[in-house]
Amino acid sequence: MSRFAVVLAAALIPGPAGASERAYVVDSDQSVFRILVGRSGLFSFAGHSHEVAATGISGRIIANPEEIGRSTVVVRFPSAELRVSGKGEPAADVPKVQARLEGPDVLDVARYAEITFRSTSVEGREAGGVWNLRVAGELSVRGVVRPLSLPLRVALTADAIEASGQVVLKQSDFGIQPVSVAGVVKVKDELGCDYKIVGRLEH
Repeated sequence: MSRFAVVLAAALIPGPAGASERAYVVDSDQSVFRILVGRSGLFSFAGHSHEVAATGISGRIIANPEEIGRSTVVVRFPSAELRVSGKGEPAADVPKVQARLEGPDVLDVARYAEITFRSTSVEGREAGGVWNLRVAGELSVRGVVRPLSLPLRVALTADAIEASGQVVLKQSDFGIQPVSVAGVVKVKDELGCDYKIVGRLEH
């Protein structure tokens, strides 16, 4: 899903003088979207903590430095690329958590292969060489599309952009009912997510 979609910020950053557009592609090796789950969080078994991370993130940003609001971005990743890291829990539990994550009660990866974010508007300002932005758009999970506003902190170099941020998502917004384990461990509807997206200037 998507540390998920923060490279979006690239679309908002002014480029060199005279440039009307700049295009960036997402660096999949450097970008990540994570869900950090506490003891009563998503897919919790026996109260263990979980970290779920998405890699394989792809996307493209068209930045219009003269009219930031006209910039666009699309970021996506395969739903099967959301993997349980195994941090903070017994190794024997990881396969069970992963199976629950991929199964029909949660992501249902057999039917819904991709998680996608598409921007609809961008706004923000620069301060001290860093851009603080808010990218509004639509997030598609399990075939359900919902509006989402992403806060981004963005830094630029000569040929790249790095954006990071945090957001809270609700499972129920995407047709996922928070589950309980053995009727004892109740999972939260809200999920805390963080993301880092790196984009490279398209040549």
